This record gives sequence, C-alpha cells and structure tokens, in this order.
Amino acid sequence: MSPIVEGFSALLDPMILLCIAAGALLGMLVGAFPGVTATMAVALASGFTLSLEPLPGLAVLLTIYVSANFGDRVPAILINTPGTPASIATTFDGYAMARKGKAGLALTSSAFASAWGTLVGIVLLMVAAIPLSRLALNFGPAEMFALVVFGLTMMIGVSGGRIVKGLIAGGFGLLLATVGRDPITGTPRFTFGASELSDGIPFIAAIIGLFGIAEVMNQILVHRKGRGVEPIKDFGRWFPTREDWRTMFKPLAIGSGVGGVVGIVPATGGDIAGILGWDQARRLSKHPEEFGKGSLEGLTAADTSSNSTLGGSVTTTLALGLPGDSVMAVMIGSMVVWGIQPGPSLFANQPDLVYSIAGIMLIATVVALVISVLRMRGVAKLLELPQHFLWAVILVFCMVGTYAVNNSVFDVAVMLVFGVVGLFLKRFGIPPGPVVLGLILGGLAEGNLRRALEIGGPANILTSPIALGLLAVSALALLAPPLRNAWRARRARAAESTTTATS
Repeated sequence: MSPIVEGFSALLDPMILLCIAAGALLGMLVGAFPGVTATMAVALASGFTLSLEPLPGLAVLLTIYVSANFGDRVPAILINTPGTPASIATTFDGYAMARKGKAGLALTSSAFASAWGTLVGIVLLMVAAIPLSRLALNFGPAEMFALVVFGLTMMIGVSGGRIVKGLIAGGFGLLLATVGRDPITGTPRFTFGASELSDGIPFIAAIIGLFGIAEVMNQILVHRKGRGVEPIKDFGRWFPTREDWRTMFKPLAIGSGVGGVVGIVPATGGDIAGILGWDQARRLSKHPEEFGKGSLEGLTAADTSSNSTLGGSVTTTLALGLPGDSVMAVMIGSMVVWGIQPGPSLFANQPDLVYSIAGIMLIATVVALVISVLRMRGVAKLLELPQHFLWAVILVFCMVGTYAVNNSVFDVAVMLVFGVVGLFLKRFGIPPGPVVLGLILGGLAEGNLRRALEIGGPANILTSPIALGLLAVSALALLAPPLRNAWRARRARAAESTTTATS
C-alpha cells in the first residue's frame, strides 16, 4: 500500500475525526479572543494531548493551528484588534468594511480567502516536502549544524527589528538547552542534583509558561476596565455576489503566491506574509486608492497570504526539522515527546505520517470554513465576554495541562518560573520565540557540531559548500537589517544636507 493511501486511510478512525472536531471548535474560540494566540493555545493543548496516541494528538494541535487562523479574523474585522498576529493585515480593510455596514461580507469573504490560502499551503506541503527531505538526506553533521544555525538566525532576524534582543533570546534558549545529559557522553550537566532535570528542562512546561502564564499575567497588569471597543453589530449581507467573486480572483492569486513563498522560509509567519500580500495586491490593483478604506481586494489578499504560510511552515518543520513559525516550535516539542523526530529521516521512516498530517489539515480547513460561514454570528458573540473569565480558565488549563504531562509538581513549578521569565521578556521587548527555538534545537546543534569537529575538525565545516552557504545566509539574516537601517539613515542625512545647502 502506498504511503498516500496509508496516510489518508488512517484518518478514517472515528477518534481522529472527533479530535479534529474538538480542535476546530477550540481553535475558533481561541482565535476570536484578542491576545490569545494560536501558539498559546497549542502550548496549552499540548499538555492534554500527550496522553493520546501521536496521530490523534497531532490532529488536535494541527486543527487548533488551522482553525485559529479563521477565528482570529472576527475581532480584526469587528473591533479592529487582531485575534492573533497573523490577522494584523486583516484590520487594514476589514474594520473599514465593517464600519460601512459590510461586516457580514467581510467575515464571509475572509473565511473563503483563508480556506483558499490554507488549501494552497497544503498542496505546497504535499508537493515540496518530499523533494526537500531528499535533499536534506545528504546532510551530514556539518550541514545539520549549519541548518540549525540558519533556523535560529532566521527567527532572530525577523524579530521585529529587534536583532540584539533576538540574539539575547536565542542565546538564553541555547544556554537552557545545556541543562541535562551531555548529548555525546551522557554526563549530567547543570542539574544541581535534581533528577527531574536529567533529561533537560521540560519542553512543555517551559513553553506553557512562556506563552500561557506570561501572556495572562501581562494582560492582567495592563488591563484597564472600561477601555474595550464595542463590537460592530450591523452585519449587512453575508455572502459575496458574482461581482465580488470577480473582484476577489486576482488578490486570491497574489496572496497564494506571496504566502507560499514566505511560508517556506523558516521562522516567518502569517503576520509578515499578510502585510506583504496586502502591499503587493495594492501595487497591482487598478484601484490602489481604496486600500485601507474598506477594499475587498485588500482583505482577500491579506487573508489568503497569511493562511498560505501554514503549509510552508509545516513543510520546513517536517522536512528540515526547523520550525516554520512559533506554533511549529511548540509542535516540535510535542512531537519529540511522542518519539517523532521531524527532519529528513521522518520521510524515510514514516512517510505515511506526512500525508496524514496533510489530510488532517485538509479536513480541519473544511470544518473551520463550515463553522465560519454558518456560525460566525455566534463566534462574534464571544467578544462580549469579560476578559477576567478567560484569564481564570487559561490559568486552570495551564496548571492541569502541565501536571498531566508527567504527573509532576516539579513541572508545574518549572512552568510558573518560566511564566515569570516570560513576563520579564515581554516587558523588556525580548521575543520568546527564539528562546523556545534555542531550547528545542540547542541539543541538536551541539551534538552535530561536536560530531563534525570529531570527524574532520573545523575544516569539515569550512569545506562543505552547503554548510558554508547556510552559514553565509545566516550571517546575512543578522547583518542585513542593521546595514539597511544605516544605509537609510545615511541617505536621509545626505538628503537633509542637500536641502539645507539649496535653501
């Protein structure tokens, strides 16, 4: 039986279909609450899903990932607040459409655009993952070390212009990864006599603390009563007309292309793709002046582009073992606990699993689209719930989910410590993504570096074209933003000097 048939037939299990349904509902709810990100939701769910078999557990996590990118459009359109970072560009035109009495059209069009973008990403996963993994099978320790460095620097390089803070976060994550057994000799390091740390810092506890506890504490500290925005309740008509579909066709194509390309780049997410897709559609539109003022083209391009990255993110995660975005960084932690090691070997040992993942995402997209179209008004009602109820629920789930992983109070303590650490990181503007990436990939980087040096010394790395190429791109990812800023500042000073001289 071919891997494709095996992979898709495994999804006929009623348990998996039930997990997809539960994940879709949870993801839609999570996306509809501003500030509760898909990363946070997947981290919380990880604690509960680890008691399941790998495929049902992945079904829950992947469906949350997919459906949260549908639900997050609701607050973006109705209250001008992104539900998750991926819906930032949705606010550019979605809220303006809602204020014109087209909230229903905006929500439905957004759902169709999101579904189309996700389907494009799934096709990309099925087409590109296997060739990419075959290329990566030729990687030795030197190339794998360079690949991990590339993944780390890409996430640091796109940390919102905060290169130094991204480096600090990545370095902190790598430092945390040294806790536990030496990857070569097996000697315990930095455990301070705690047997619970012999296998390293618990991934799930650290992730839930950084993304769950820290976010709740930060929201509690910055919350101001009575400063909420009243959701728009005049929905107008819901479904696009034939003319609307003609208007949407071009931005659907543009968004698919932009999102597909951006999604393959490790550590870039839907937020970047959405903004790039919106801007590209504006440049190619016959009516660019309407963008930002309630343009259906702008809304469609933004949502298609941001959702097209999902397949690319999963592709780089499965084929290379590098997380495509912060959600995939959390997912890698869960997969490792299940005994699944993302990377080239996954396609050689479990090719059917890759197609099962693609099938899960396909079913999740259909379910999320149905909920979006038929029950969007009910999802919108969630915006009227008081936030403090949500905080209490999240805190309880954090505690119970972390404890359920190993039935360990120690893990709960680790989670609380990382919650405080995450709050400090947030307060100082340090992104948590590179911390998680460093924690997860640190052992892989160290092990491959030491093996490469044992095989042929530094020359083993310096004589590998692939390793040198990846390291060069890594250096470029770090140096390009500050060099670009310096060049722009120099041009601005030169222009100012010219203006002063002529006056």
